[in-house]
Amino acid sequence: MADNLPLVTVIISSYNHAPYVEESIQSVLNQTYPNIELLVIDDGSTDDSVARIRHLKEKHDFTFHTQANRGLTATLNTAIAEAKGSLIAPFGSDDFMLPDRIAAQVEYMADKPEVGICAGNIELMDADGFPFPQKRAPKEIPFRRLDFDDLFLERKPYPPAPTLLFRKEALEKAGGFDPSIRLEDLYIELKIASAGYYIDCLGKTMARYRKHATNSYKNHRFMIDNILKIYAMYQDHPQYKFVRMRFLVSMFLKTANCDKALARELLAQIPFKQWNKKVWRGLGRLYFSF
Repeated sequence: MADNLPLVTVIISSYNHAPYVEESIQSVLNQTYPNIELLVIDDGSTDDSVARIRHLKEKHDFTFHTQANRGLTATLNTAIAEAKGSLIAPFGSDDFMLPDRIAAQVEYMADKPEVGICAGNIELMDADGFPFPQKRAPKEIPFRRLDFDDLFLERKPYPPAPTLLFRKEALEKAGGFDPSIRLEDLYIELKIASAGYYIDCLGKTMARYRKHATNSYKNHRFMIDNILKIYAMYQDHPQYKFVRMRFLVSMFLKTANCDKALARELLAQIPFKQWNKKVWRGLGRLYFSF
């Protein structure tokens, strides 16, 4: 039966996620979909991730490589070139797939060649794997189809990174990942959408996203530098200046009471004529919160 189904390659790039990586790998091994190729690459971990992965590999059939640290985007490009599947799912070594995730996505994409990426909803869990309180959990978002402008202008909710399933041909058409841009999900979503594909997000929970101290989104300077680089790729878009300024204002408000030096750098890039309620709220946080 599996021979008649598309091969899905799941790529886990592991870096210093020893407390989580076994659970992440096991969630892929427990998928109900029968035709999965699992590639696990340790990207120069300094903890005991490699020993934990090797222990799992003794019991299960998956491909495992180790390498000196190269970064996620370079690692993904290498793994995609090796992948045999026509569908590719990069997956975080600290996240968890629900058992029928891949099966649901493959079934949905089967007759929709225009869909370059299929995604779904996520649940949040803390560092220990416990669900977040209901009031802090993300809402269930219904089905949505996104094109380039939906993403670039943030007209609809973004597809969550732990649920992305790509057509390999769409990744190749987009030219893969850019190793100089380390925020891989937004970069590749915009590239694939700009190549003419749709991103369809199913109204179904497919993964659990682990929130912990080393999540990339908590590094504000990292997020700002990479998102501005990505936006600059589309500076010919008629709404580029609006999109860039809206992002600067949003990040100014976000950093105003937790990284005042960075907030002041952002404020210097926002002309007075662009000041709105968010800027004024940020100024209150910047100068009157301690």
